[in-house]
Amino acid sequence: MSKRGIVLGGTLLSLALVASDKDDTVQSSSTRTEREKDSILAGSQIPGAKAVKKTMTVADSAAARQARIDTSQQNP
Repeated sequence: MSKRGIVLGGTLLSLALVASDKDDTVQSSSTRTEREKDSILAGSQIPGAKAVKKTMTVADSAAARQARIDTSQQNP
């Protein structure tokens, strides 16, 4: 089989898998968001909870810093 045939077959297979994939991103209103789940986990006593809390703190700091940068660029 030629390289072109292999690439074409792989592409078709990939497209078929993507097309048949279910959309699991839809959440009902009764489920918690990822942020809420992480907050609950961060407050627990299980191993690794401190790392989750620290990660959330760092992510919040980075988002706040980026917002300040964006604001300062809009109002020079």
